[in-house]
Amino acid sequence: MATALLISYLCFFRLHFSYSSPLRLPIGVHPLDEKYFDRNVIKCSDGSKSFTRDRINDNFCDCPDGTDEPGTSACPAGKFYCRNIGSTPRFLFSSHVNDKICDCCDGSDEYDGTVICPNTCVMGGNVAYQTINYGSLASRAGSGDSTKPKPKINTENSTQKLIGLKVLVFLQLAIVVVIAFRLIICRKTRRRYSH
Repeated sequence: MATALLISYLCFFRLHFSYSSPLRLPIGVHPLDEKYFDRNVIKCSDGSKSFTRDRINDNFCDCPDGTDEPGTSACPAGKFYCRNIGSTPRFLFSSHVNDKICDCCDGSDEYDGTVICPNTCVMGGNVAYQTINYGSLASRAGSGDSTKPKPKINTENSTQKLIGLKVLVFLQLAIVVVIAFRLIICRKTRRRYSH
């Protein structure tokens, strides 16, 4: 009972926040593009076609460049914008939308409700990792230069984030257990009073 209640609660919020309305920015759109998508008739960004606002995210690719489908995987050239509030925003290919894999740390790419993605943005999910210059595979394979220093990986920061994630998972589990226990006790007391 408690699990069903929790799942329905999470699904409601997932669907509520993914709904596109004229007052809200369509899902998968960068906030700076709000005025672009605010019109009733919108041109594809490549200028090839026009479409009406109600055709945004309708799961049919009207524009070859994917302008009309930022929140679905209908267009192969489409880009989805992850807001990732609390972390680094990013774009990903729209083919990663609703693919049952949580690509955005805020879980916004899996809005259809088949997968519930925890929001890991605040804990450092989608962290901007250090860029290490490894060179191309061809240059490394052909060069016999072994004097280059090997890159060092900072595991201390990753360890702290992993500990934080474990604590969060434990707290979420404890909340679910408390809610389930409370529902069981309420059910037992109702049975006593009903007899």
